[in-house]
Amino acid sequence: MKRLLKPLLPRAMRQRWYHWRRGAPVPVEALEPHLDAAADWIARAQDAGIAGGVPAYYDRRRRRWAASYPETTGYIIPTCYAYARRSRRDDFFDRATRMAHWESDVQLDSGAVSAGTMDAKRRVPTVFNTGQVLFGWTAAWQETREPRFAASLRHACDWLVSVQDDDGAWRRYGSPLTTHPLNTYNTRTALGLAEAGRALDEPRYLEAARANGRWALTQLHDNGWLENNDLEDNARPLTHTLGYALHGLVGLGLRLGDRTYVEAAVPALAALVDRQRRNGSLAGRYDADWREAAPWSCLTGEAQLAEAWLALIGVDDTRNWRRAAERAVGFVAGTQSLTATDSAVRGGIAGSAPIFGDYMTDRYPNWAPKFFMDAVMQLTPVV
Repeated sequence: MKRLLKPLLPRAMRQRWYHWRRGAPVPVEALEPHLDAAADWIARAQDAGIAGGVPAYYDRRRRRWAASYPETTGYIIPTCYAYARRSRRDDFFDRATRMAHWESDVQLDSGAVSAGTMDAKRRVPTVFNTGQVLFGWTAAWQETREPRFAASLRHACDWLVSVQDDDGAWRRYGSPLTTHPLNTYNTRTALGLAEAGRALDEPRYLEAARANGRWALTQLHDNGWLENNDLEDNARPLTHTLGYALHGLVGLGLRLGDRTYVEAAVPALAALVDRQRRNGSLAGRYDADWREAAPWSCLTGEAQLAEAWLALIGVDDTRNWRRAAERAVGFVAGTQSLTATDSAVRGGIAGSAPIFGDYMTDRYPNWAPKFFMDAVMQLTPVV
């Protein structure tokens, strides 16, 4: 009877049913196979790309890979280096370095990184995408000391500083794939500048990062909610963009030695801890009063917020941040198939849970396993 009734339920009710009927999250001590499976998925994705870039996603319905994506390939690089050290798999070190060389190959003459995938009709310079590749070039420079990576990194940072407004915001060169040109989640771009500034010993990049952090604080509500913080619907931001913005603020505070940014992120991160469902999941979107605005979960956002919660351990004692992160990561791991016969699905992390949710519907984006791997490696460090 259940099999007959379930398809008749309205879509929103089916999604609720999914969350309350699924099994328990994967416990922390059982996460290692899930980490390895996510890493192997990224390796297969890179092999499906061209010249070292990683395809943006695998489309399960069409059974095909998208074109390579400069933005997310860029921040997958440090994840691969970290996994190479942890697993002692030199192939991931080599993969990360190939990704970094590919990023330098496709960098625009201005120093910027283009929006969208490599099959886009026009390659236009984009602030956020450039900011994300900074993480990759910084890691590649620190790991290899190849001058090419330092040159690409400096060129990109100089471009970002040159197009930043006086108040610290970026209003030009927003992604044509998003609805709004002004994005608070560019705190993640500022964090990339801060890391580059430290790696290159360049105070200008650190000051630009600090300026964007100060501007982001002007977007903050008393309850921690942020204005201008979604790809399409600023009234109901995704946990994905919440993760970018909040982890960006915490990271800025820690790297710049300024608790102001950390303290600004705590109310929102605490509100999200309080809204975790019984199985560790969150809604995919929230409104300005932290009410659920979507019944499905955004798995990338879950992993990003877990990272942000973990970053607060030892800095703020108002919540059990580790427990919240364990529950979120366990939920994401529970959605991952370790046995799928389709190698493009096995080990991947879907856009939404359930997979027919409204974020990256029926797709496995490359950024979901990246953030999942980061969170797992933080939760389970190898001594």
